[in-house]
Amino acid sequence: MSLKYQSTKATREFTSGYASLNGLNMYYEIHRPSGLASGRGAPLVLIHGGGSTIQTSFSKILPLLAARYEVIAVELQGHGHTFDRDTAESFEQDANDVAALLSYLQISKANFLGFSNGGHTAVQIGITHPRIVHKLVLISCFYKRDGAVAGFFDRMPNATLDNMPEPLKTAYLQTHNDANGLQTMFTKDKERMVHFKDWPDEQLQSIKSPTFIIAGDQDVVTPEHALKMAKIIPHAQLMILPGTHGSFIGEICTATEGSKLPEATVSIIAEFLDK
Repeated sequence: MSLKYQSTKATREFTSGYASLNGLNMYYEIHRPSGLASGRGAPLVLIHGGGSTIQTSFSKILPLLAARYEVIAVELQGHGHTFDRDTAESFEQDANDVAALLSYLQISKANFLGFSNGGHTAVQIGITHPRIVHKLVLISCFYKRDGAVAGFFDRMPNATLDNMPEPLKTAYLQTHNDANGLQTMFTKDKERMVHFKDWPDEQLQSIKSPTFIIAGDQDVVTPEHALKMAKIIPHAQLMILPGTHGSFIGEICTATEGSKLPEATVSIIAEFLDK
């Protein structure tokens, strides 16, 4: 599907589709300013958080980013419009899926912005697919278990679907209307985090692309761990913002109505990408 629509900033072009890859029919969207030719500069790939969709993670910032760049937003295995496959979830597989999508779209290099579990996927892309990475923006993610706030991993084994935020449940059911699918997505997301394994420091040190790490001062990742990541990745910068997990990008569960933080965050991300 391709169309043009009017945003608050400018006229933008929108295309959506499915790519058959790695046993998935993977849903993606392409947003760009009207008149911006495909292939002009590195596109920006958005990778959503666990249990989420393009819209639940990025509805506040996607229009702002798409006013500046060609934006490719994806929905990962079992999330949003992308149906599941009979395999467990892993950040390695998600990274391979995103890389395969870029190959399908004939894009050789891109910038990547990942939020939460999407940030973990972006870390893995930087490690295993460095040739396709121009720059990385890692938001609210960690690379070791001790980087999460106290109790995060202790609570994970006992988590149930009742603990999943209602806006995320609603978004899934509006797309699929499949309670069993929702339970499966939750279980696979949970199991991936229950069995989360630290990345060795050496793997983060192998990331040579310029990297921008962003976290909130009351985030799931501790500010101290975010600083550690920024020191280990060779060409990394760090920004700590006031807010909780995703509030500063307007994520659906933590957004504050009327907040100017998402717009300010996008401005600083754009400054990093445009250097």
